[in-house]
Amino acid sequence: MPRSRTPLSPERIVVAAVEVADRSGLAAVSMRNVGKALGVEAMSLYHHVRDKEALLDALVEWVFGGIDLPEPDEPWRPAMYRRAASARDRLAAHPWAIGLIESRSAPGPALLRHHDAVLGSLRRGGFSVADAAHAFSVIDAYVFGFVLTEVNLPFDSPAEVEEIAEGMMATMPEGDYPHLVELITSHALRPGYDHRAEFGFGLDLILDGLARLVEA
Repeated sequence: MPRSRTPLSPERIVVAAVEVADRSGLAAVSMRNVGKALGVEAMSLYHHVRDKEALLDALVEWVFGGIDLPEPDEPWRPAMYRRAASARDRLAAHPWAIGLIESRSAPGPALLRHHDAVLGSLRRGGFSVADAAHAFSVIDAYVFGFVLTEVNLPFDSPAEVEEIAEGMMATMPEGDYPHLVELITSHALRPGYDHRAEFGFGLDLILDGLARLVEA
């Protein structure tokens, strides 16, 4: 095993753990595998990270540390859009993150700062405490759900969409599913269609509803 020449640090260990998770999935994140990625023995990591549980908590912090936060003087709607889009990008780039976030019970400073900034933006925008909680919940439910769909889609390009759609239609008895066929032929197969572009449309619908809520 080649030895690492750069001194170990908690930050280097977390970055290596991210690389292991991106390459092989969250189940592969162990002190041994992260040490191997760094070119050191696993025992060396314990001088900087207490144990695997602490490492997993640090991964959650790393995820939230890369999400754009609302600015104190930013109107709530563009702040929520920008934050949601940033969260979607971060989570889609690291598909293991959603399951990890939902499984942890020891929030760190980055997560707490993120949640406080989102709630603060909504409260400054006129939301009551209860409505701010509702808004935060529905936006993140949409973001998380969209990412889970996005990362599990069986296609990555318009050509693959066309191949899958045509295969689906070939199995449908003629006339049995007219609305589904209409959707595929006039929407999913149109030039330039990209399912990922649906994210902004859905997010705007949610923000429109929240705007009506706070205005009322």
